[in-house]
Order: sequence, then C-alpha cells, then structure tokens
Amino acid sequence: MSKVFTIAEGLENLGALRTGGQGSVYKGRRYGPIYSAVKLIPTPIYTENEDDKNYRNYQNEVTKLQKVNENPNPNVVKILSSGITESGSFPFIEMEYIEGPDLAELLHPPHDKIFTLKELIKVADQLAFALAHCHKVGVKHGDIKSNNVKYNIHTGNYVLLDFGLAIMSEEQRRSSIRHAGAIEFMAPEQHEGKMLMQTDIYSYGVILYELLTGQVPFALAGDGDTGRNAVMLSHMEQEIPDALNLRSANLPAEWNEEKKALEMQVPLWFTEILYKCLQKKPEDRFADGIELHNAIISGSISASAGPGAALSAVALETENSRLLEQLASFKGAAGTLYNHSKDVYERDPKMAIVPKKAITGLIAIAGLCLSLFLYKVFSANDHIGGNPYSYQSPYVFFKPYNVDSMMKAEREHAIRARLDSIDRARAAHARKNPPEPQRKKRKKFLGLF
Repeated sequence: MSKVFTIAEGLENLGALRTGGQGSVYKGRRYGPIYSAVKLIPTPIYTENEDDKNYRNYQNEVTKLQKVNENPNPNVVKILSSGITESGSFPFIEMEYIEGPDLAELLHPPHDKIFTLKELIKVADQLAFALAHCHKVGVKHGDIKSNNVKYNIHTGNYVLLDFGLAIMSEEQRRSSIRHAGAIEFMAPEQHEGKMLMQTDIYSYGVILYELLTGQVPFALAGDGDTGRNAVMLSHMEQEIPDALNLRSANLPAEWNEEKKALEMQVPLWFTEILYKCLQKKPEDRFADGIELHNAIISGSISASAGPGAALSAVALETENSRLLEQLASFKGAAGTLYNHSKDVYERDPKMAIVPKKAITGLIAIAGLCLSLFLYKVFSANDHIGGNPYSYQSPYVFFKPYNVDSMMKAEREHAIRARLDSIDRARAAHARKNPPEPQRKKRKKFLGLF
C-alpha cells in the first residue's frame, strides 16, 4: 500500500484504518514487526511554540494523556508517543495496536444482535474501570462510542481506544462534532462543544443501551444535516425509549424460550445505573468514572445475594452468633454466653466459677503423682526365673501361674533349708568350744599404775 504521507521518523504509515470528522486513524509500524495505531488530529499546527494557543493546548492535553499510562490499566489502550507529523504538521497520538473486533462489529452477523447479560455486565464493569482510571488523572475521553472499544483477542479484555478528541480545543471539538459520524453517542452538552467528566458517562450509557437492546436510543437516519440535527434534538429533549421492551423485541430467533426468559431477567441495579447515565442534565448523572465504577461494584455485590437475600441474612446472623460462641470457647471463654441485645459476652449463670489458682494446684498435684507412678514402674527390677533381662512390673496384681514361679519357689526353699543347716552347725560348734572368758583390764590411775 502506498504511503499517504510521512508520519514521523521511524514510524511508517501503512494506510488508514478509519477516517472521520474528528480525525483519522492509521496503522503504523515501528522498526521491525511492531504495529501501532496513529490518531491524526485534523487541525494542523504550524507554529510549534508556546505563543500558539492551539499548540499550547495540545501540549497540555498530551501531558495529561501521559499520566494515563503511568499506572498501566488492562482496559485502557497504551499511549506510545505523540508529536507533529513531518508533512502537513498535524498533531498525532501513537497508541498500542489492539487486535480484535470492536463492539460495533460484535453486534453484527455472525454475532447476535444483542449481548448476553453475562457479557454485558463484563463490558459495563471493564469500561467503567477504564473511565475511572482516566478520570482519576483528569483525562476526559470525549469520543466514547462502540467502535472505540475493542475486544482484545489475546487477553479477553475490552479496551478503550482513541484519545484523539481529548487533545482538541473546545472550538475544534465543536467544529468536528458537526461532521462526526458518532453523533448517536454524544451527550446533550457536547453539541455546544463542552466536554465534562459527565459527558463520558452519558456516552458510556449509550454503549450499554446499545448492547442491551441491539440499537442506540436515537438512531441516525441518513448522513445529512437533517438527520444529524434530529438526533441532536432527541438527545436534548426526548425521553429514552424503554430498554427492556426493545431487548424483548430484538431477542435472537434462534434462542430457545428458556434462554429468552433467562436473558430478560435484567438486574434492577443495572437498569438504574443505565438510566442515571442517560440523564439530560450532567449534574443528574454520576460525577465521574470513579463513582460509576463504585456503583457497578455495589450493584454486583448486592445482586449476588439472590432472591432469598432477606432470609439468608437471618440465617447468616444465626450462624455468625453460633460461630462467635464457639470461638469464645476456643479462646478460653468457656462459661460465657453471647448477649445479642448488648453485643457482648456475659457469664453463664449455670456455670460454677473455679479460681485459676485452684485449677493450677490440682494440675500440679496430678502431674507429681503421675511422675512418681512412672518412676516406680520403670525403676522396678523384678526379674523372672533368674534371667537378668526379664522384667515384671511390681504393679501386676494378678500374676499368672507358670513353671518359672514354681521353680523359683523350690530354689528359695532349698536355699533357706541350707542356711538353716549352716546356722545349726555353727550353734553346735559353739557349744563344744566355748570361748575363753576374757579378763577385765584394770584402769590405770592417772596413767601410772
């Protein structure tokens, strides 16, 4: 494909991906197989210094965009670089190239005309997360529409693209809006060139409405000024058509009745968030993406309780009390009861109070007795049958009758008989040979005589 113009040194132009009144997006390539998406702003800048108002505004907004990627977000496209083209002096932003279809493509065959509730809530959460990330650093997107949100086939995430309108001046935005093709997604105040945090919230609501019902609230008939003006007035004056009726009318024919009934059970919290995003006055919407994302998280958590939420809350309270009482017993708080009215633990009047010192003393005495018992058992040396390696505890109360015990008794009897005979022999010898009487020695007087 031939080059249209040179973007910048080292950044090759591979042709336009799409064009529009708010700028064109080209596929770029750095050195090697690194692809990117380059958004060109239609208004050229001829003087690159701070005296030029347009250049000054451009630099200020680019500085904000750089903050978007200071903390990477999986649902926000990465800003790679920015500058002025070598030919034509157009401001450009180079962004990460996301491979995959955008939301507009996912609403056309072979895909279903509407999103399933599961996928719809996933988009709502991830896109709100992307807005919260941008608004936190003060960046307003200004061009949120279904073909600026892509499904990344490599990560499975929905990614917010194209921050081109964010770096436009108010006059440039007002001029580009008159020729832009995405007027169906624009907030009422945006037709006056204003861009607020709540402006992104409104466009976000239009995307959810389109995915829920299969069409935008106010479709563009033709591409002329009459059709565009009609859409603009509708956003400013008309009520949003009932989303659930449109969803019911656009349910795919190939879905069975069970799936159709299931897919019509749109959570109440979701429709409340949707209609709040689509309020005509900016102050009636969510203040920014942070508040919006918090509302989605709260709605998702409250819905997880299911239709039996009230009953389950009582059951959970009962189970909580039971677990607290059990925990108290584990912590040594036996004999206490949980008082629900006071939310405190109190002593059970049926339980006796035993001083801790008494319990400690009883445990010490029991331990001493056990030690003495074990010492007595293992220090005993009652050998059986003369075998020094045999052992029998002295605390055996019923000794079995066996041969070894009989032999032991016979040996003891023989030994005692032998000792008796020896004693008798000594006594007879003593009678025959009485000892000579010993003469009593006289004590000397004063040791002399």
